[in-house]
Amino acid sequence: MLHPAGWPRPRGYANGVSARGRLVFVAGQIGWNEHGALAGPDVVSQARQALRNVVAVLREAGARPEHLVRLTWYVTSRGAYLEAAKPLGEAYREVIGAHYPAMSAVEISALMEPGAVVEIEATAVVPDEEPGR
Repeated sequence: MLHPAGWPRPRGYANGVSARGRLVFVAGQIGWNEHGALAGPDVVSQARQALRNVVAVLREAGARPEHLVRLTWYVTSRGAYLEAAKPLGEAYREVIGAHYPAMSAVEISALMEPGAVVEIEATAVVPDEEPGR
């Protein structure tokens, strides 16, 4: 994790990440389940499911949440995102754990899927050689 000297420590994300290994790119995931239904109408339920979807794609590549180096969140309401900060953090830790890669959140006017309020893109790096493996 990269934290320039003198900067305040970020909460819930890293300012930067340096990694070597095999890159895994995860397309934007929305909060729909394996049946194509949205997990709920709100940002928390959809974000929790979108994060589960990110983890499922990582697993397909032999990667785990701790290999994440970047997440980009696209939300349709900055206000709803900020109001839900605490439960979003809880959902994040439930699915990803206490691993905080570089992150950005961007408010957009709409997502392509009707009813979707959050979409999460991810990049992971699986180390060439993992310690203890």
